Amino acid sequence: MKLKVVSRSGKALFPDGLEVKDSATTDDLKAAFHKIKRKYYPTRQRFTLQVPPGAPPKTRGTPLTAGKSLSKDYGLADGSTVVFKDLGPQVPYAVVFLAEYAGPMLCYLPFFFMRREIYGGFLGMKGADKPAHISQQLACAFHTAHYLKRILETIFVHHFSNDTMPIFNLFRNCGYYWGFASFISYFINHPDYTPVGETQMMVGFGVSALMQLGNLHCHIYQASLRSDGSKAYKEPKGGLFKVVTCANYCCEIYQWVGFNIATQSAMGWIFIACGAAQMAEWANAKHRRLRKLFPGFKRPFKLLPPFY
Repeated sequence: MKLKVVSRSGKALFPDGLEVKDSATTDDLKAAFHKIKRKYYPTRQRFTLQVPPGAPPKTRGTPLTAGKSLSKDYGLADGSTVVFKDLGPQVPYAVVFLAEYAGPMLCYLPFFFMRREIYGGFLGMKGADKPAHISQQLACAFHTAHYLKRILETIFVHHFSNDTMPIFNLFRNCGYYWGFASFISYFINHPDYTPVGETQMMVGFGVSALMQLGNLHCHIYQASLRSDGSKAYKEPKGGLFKVVTCANYCCEIYQWVGFNIATQSAMGWIFIACGAAQMAEWANAKHRRLRKLFPGFKRPFKLLPPFY
């Protein structure tokens, strides 16, 4: 069958149509498109159904999902129209994750291990020779362990629902993680840093360690939902997911709350405030999606018990 492929502005991209097999899937459509227009590799393409005439102004076309049959699942036939969108240059999810998680360790560690050279030699500050306080030592260990855990999860645990993301995200995410790691480390390892009391420090790091383990458990559980290799959404029902829609985000936020209690880092609080705002947006979207996909889906909290 021949499909009419148009841009979002309605311009026909193939005057004679794009020919695919009657049994073609979305993946076959992308392969056929790429065969003719080499610039647009499959992960850069996005196809949707054409919005029906008379639909409300903000109605969006149904996206064509990978692996689905064009004819059986979407009712497409010879002469049907699909809308193409260029997603722009893409980069694999794993590459972005590895870059954004390796960077914070490389940014944090020099301020700890090269305190004399950075604060004393380069910046000319007094007191750079004094040994690191136990809270500074633990902060370095916890910060490094957090990102090392994330790297190992990326390699051995995570199953991504999408293969790639826009290349802009690589620079945005790395700027966020690398920049904050540098500022957090600069102030925590500063010669004039004032540690918190021992009790506050131990409570903070205790909460951080517990939440790290909780976050790891959430990620392993989420990976088990896709152990068959499927990328389809499945309802999370185990562990903390019985109570919180995004239990993994919950543990991530509280892990940083514990770290900041232990270190009393202003930059750390700003870092997790920005992160929590983004995670709240993701949590709302995921909650809506799960309610739509699984009738009766309900959880007491979306993100942060007992608040939200």
